[in-house]
Amino acid sequence: MLLHSLLRQLDAQLAVSHLPNLNIACVQDDSRRVRPGDLFIARPGTKSDGRQFIADAAARGAVAVVTATPVADSPLPAVVLTDIATATSRLAHILRGQPSHRLTVLGVTGTNGKTTTAYLLRHILASVGRRCGMIGTVEIDDGRGCRPAELTTPGAVDVADLMAAMRDNGCDSCAMEVSSHALDQGRVAGVCFAGAAFTNLTQDHLDYHKTMDAYAAAKARLFEMLQPSAVAAVNAEDPWSGRIARDCRGRLVRWGFGPDADYRATDVQVSAEGSRFLLTTPSGQAQVRMHLVGRHNVANALTAAALASEVCGVPAGQVAAALADAAGAPGRLTPVRCGQPFAVLVDYAHTDDALRNVLTALRPLTAGRLRVLFGCGGDRDRTKRPKMAAVAQELADVVYVTSDNPRTENPQDIINDITAGFRADSSGQPSRRIVVEIDRRRAIERALAEACGGDVVLLAGKGHEAYQIIGSTKHPFDDAREAKRVLQVKKPDAREFAQ
Repeated sequence: MLLHSLLRQLDAQLAVSHLPNLNIACVQDDSRRVRPGDLFIARPGTKSDGRQFIADAAARGAVAVVTATPVADSPLPAVVLTDIATATSRLAHILRGQPSHRLTVLGVTGTNGKTTTAYLLRHILASVGRRCGMIGTVEIDDGRGCRPAELTTPGAVDVADLMAAMRDNGCDSCAMEVSSHALDQGRVAGVCFAGAAFTNLTQDHLDYHKTMDAYAAAKARLFEMLQPSAVAAVNAEDPWSGRIARDCRGRLVRWGFGPDADYRATDVQVSAEGSRFLLTTPSGQAQVRMHLVGRHNVANALTAAALASEVCGVPAGQVAAALADAAGAPGRLTPVRCGQPFAVLVDYAHTDDALRNVLTALRPLTAGRLRVLFGCGGDRDRTKRPKMAAVAQELADVVYVTSDNPRTENPQDIINDITAGFRADSSGQPSRRIVVEIDRRRAIERALAEACGGDVVLLAGKGHEAYQIIGSTKHPFDDAREAKRVLQVKKPDAREFAQ
């Protein structure tokens, strides 16, 4: 596409006559990915400024550059765009032929539940013959194949490329997790969403957003982007839904467990085998039986049902039929079975609210003692650390505190922040048994060594992740694999850990 045409599609009033009308092959905001004929977007970042890499982009063959402010002595023809973050996404989508206009894109945002909801959406749509791609925390599905994801929501250029691939590979839909970081950074500004869902908002990412109000404002941007014909499905019971709905431009529907919800679950029954409930929708009712355990997974199913029905016209009966054999997302209450007389489950819960949901779901399924192992990520929101400790102490019988992606922080400092949240009884001791083991592998070994018949052991925080980040390096580490290693070799001897 010619540069003048590309820029005028972005902004018809933009002055372009001073620029050479060059042919643009691709848009890139990373100079290392530039190829001959590309337009380089020199975005300012938190750790570096894209303007520092203009010379590198030119050396790699870039023919023009977009900057947020004028650059003296630029080796490339330059255009200045004040909202460069939004422009990056929009330019990438324009150059790829607006692929989201050819897809029914369903976005899911919220603190917890995004991944499972996206998986359920893809499954429901596939069950009625639609070909649905997916962008999310665990994997990318472009309609031809699946590969592990690196970010919940990829960069702006990657999102455009992925949606173009979905279109070219025959997809008609896309289920997409949309993170608050992506919304704040304009990574999805060029996406046309046919529907969006809000799951919930609880404390997380305050290292980035600083306040809950700013966090909510970032989530709300997804709904401010919607066209009037699009659907916004929001949690009727979340106190932040009013903020989300306030500036929503789409048609609002609500899901929940109460009588005011358009999509609601009643007669909810949860067991070790799964969940049952009556699904009531504006177009009918259906009995749902699914393998996913816990009231929070019923909420995820309601979210997916609302979008699938309102946007894609899937009736309640077909939603229920699809949910009956839905597997959910990897690393979400995933069992580890090696013939042991107690249950071991791996889950991604890494916020206090997510941990509360999972432990609440597991408590009625626990004949013996409920044991939870968790840590908190380094270089991330410190204020949630004692809150996670308080939830674990309240809902579990035994708590194992360990490391979880310490990054550049001292793991012991993180653990100290966590243990500050434990309450003491009248004797000055914690009211639950607390075990601190800084080495996650050793902590898993100890938790499994001490488990007895009828117990439930929850390994929380990593879920699908197969690494431990220490410093800036990812080291291979998989909770499920570690648990299998221990259980398959032998039942560890708890006496090894006696103090």
